Amino acid sequence: MAEKLKLEMVTPYKRVLSEEVDELTAPGFVGELGLLPGHTPLLTTLKVGELTYKNGNEVFHIAVNWGYLEVEDNTVTVLVDTAETADEIDLARAKAALGRAEDALKTLSHEDKKYVVMEAALQRALIRIQVAGKSH
Repeated sequence: MAEKLKLEMVTPYKRVLSEEVDELTAPGFVGELGLLPGHTPLLTTLKVGELTYKNGNEVFHIAVNWGYLEVEDNTVTVLVDTAETADEIDLARAKAALGRAEDALKTLSHEDKKYVVMEAALQRALIRIQVAGKSH
């Protein structure tokens, strides 16, 4: 059996998963990260985006919201604010959140403090919609 990565993912609310995986791709703050067994030790930040991992021929998709990723001794630890698998995402709710964020951004100026908050909400909604479309 080929060597695998141990993937541990947690949020402040729950353990999302603990699995042996063949590879994973994560939304690093400065670009997408691809990780395979034997990866060098690493500590980095994650941005809002889609984390994918592969087990055999199956690919799994998770929407993540800001956090950290550490690689050490073939163990990848992912600590994020929120994480939702494609099957857990309520598509109607994500689309409603997207609409609210778009409407708010139309009325706010770039200098308004709420603009950054709504921009982040827009990003989260877009990623959730993208990941929900990949549900099994």
